Amino acid sequence: MVAREVPTSSTMAVPHGPASVGVARRRLRRDLGDREIPEPVIDDAVLILSELLSNACRYARPLGPLPALGRGARAEAAEPLLVGGPSRAAGPAAPSAAPGESGEDTGGVLVRWQMHADGVLTLEVTDGGSPTKPSPASPSLTSHGGRGLSIVDQLASDWGVRDAPGEVTVWAALPARARHARRTAGAHQEA
Repeated sequence: MVAREVPTSSTMAVPHGPASVGVARRRLRRDLGDREIPEPVIDDAVLILSELLSNACRYARPLGPLPALGRGARAEAAEPLLVGGPSRAAGPAAPSAAPGESGEDTGGVLVRWQMHADGVLTLEVTDGGSPTKPSPASPSLTSHGGRGLSIVDQLASDWGVRDAPGEVTVWAALPARARHARRTAGAHQEA
């Protein structure tokens, strides 16, 4: 058996587009699974990341071209550029949101997650901002959207928005260990 270092944080630069959501979800699920995070916590974290990244791609501007974000050359790989982690080594950059449609890169979004020593998992999505500040909506029952941040609000122990010049970061905190313990205790009490 070979011991493998599991990073406590990861940062990715992904294209500004809906295809990036699935790529980021798979990477997060794999990383948290490698850390032996309980499956219910992984499911919640993946849903939170999906909502945050979907909102960034739908409502916000990209940060800038991926080569600038990723500090590397653009490649036609399906994997996003990993710009953090234990070795800080860069891999291949991701394609633009619509490869082949135009020669221009539409820009990117930064996605980050970090497991803190106290057992709290923080998820962050940084984009180029939008005309309005992210806030939960109150959609009608027949509305096809507008529930994302309300879902984040229900699943996360806390969430918020950080503004910086030219960028906005929406973050959510999720208790990885305590949440699992509460769910397990509740399941035993119901049985």
